[in-house]
Amino acid sequence: MDAVLTNGADVTVTTSPGTVVPPGSTMSADLARTPGVQHVEAIQHRFAYVGSDLQDLYGVDPATILAAGRLQNAYFEGGTAHDLITKLASQPDSVLVSAETVRDFQLLPGDLLRLRLQNGVTKQYVEVPFHYVGVVNEFPTAPSDTFLLANADYVAQATGSDAVGASLLDTGGQNVLEVAHRVRDQVGTSATVTDIGSSRKIIGSSLTAVDLTGGATGLSLWLGLTERKRNYAIAAALGAKSRDLGGFVLAETAAVTLTGLALGGVLALTLSVMLVKVLHGVFDPPPEHPLAPTAYLLLLLALTLVSAGAAAMLTLRAVRSPDLEILRLG
Repeated sequence: MDAVLTNGADVTVTTSPGTVVPPGSTMSADLARTPGVQHVEAIQHRFAYVGSDLQDLYGVDPATILAAGRLQNAYFEGGTAHDLITKLASQPDSVLVSAETVRDFQLLPGDLLRLRLQNGVTKQYVEVPFHYVGVVNEFPTAPSDTFLLANADYVAQATGSDAVGASLLDTGGQNVLEVAHRVRDQVGTSATVTDIGSSRKIIGSSLTAVDLTGGATGLSLWLGLTERKRNYAIAAALGAKSRDLGGFVLAETAAVTLTGLALGGVLALTLSVMLVKVLHGVFDPPPEHPLAPTAYLLLLLALTLVSAGAAAMLTLRAVRSPDLEILRLG
């Protein structure tokens, strides 16, 4: 998620400063026709004065940005991602601002906010009225401090320009590097192309990780059962049958395995929730809830049961023909 937030999409094309690329331009059409590209999301990138503070402003299409930008509820305050993006669609003059801007200007939902944006024709800054509807803390490709999020159609109408600042390319997670290479050949020096793989490598070098590696269940059980060979030999000498000895082995295997899984599951869940809370301030943006790797956990459970069963079978084979020499050595 952090890599998507940083790069914006599987492949992102950022136009060079001074380059005017309308949504229906040849570049946009070529990007949409690139093999491997499933969707192209155009985003405006402007600058706006909030009082004397110059901030980045992003104009988006409310109908498609939610899915294209993979927006999370944790990015916003004052409503869910869906609710606030819907407001941009139903109220075109709506604007989402940073929490810092809300504090500085003591804003309340619905307040009028006059921003100064550069006119695309005259290049002069003009005053454009917006209404504050919520807080945005994170947005793909946006800086991590203060910025504004608005309806692209309204921004284009107010400034006389619908120029695109960046294009987010969705490849469905497939052949990202190949698509990025094709796009670089197409745009040349007129734009910068970045891919999510490169962003993931950069972010991965600074990830916070905790090693929760466990022991080898089957091996531990096998060693424990092996240590009790003498007990099994004594039981056999006292008249215990193979079926009785097998019952001892299976009962111990079941008790150890099931108890270990139950206690381990509780401890793992508790530790995971605790780690998410402790590291909540480290994540940017913070997670909404812990995520369980279901496929991995099911595979781990299957391997645990298989290894425990193998240990039990090996022990059963050994106890059916007990080594009475152990009694003499004892």
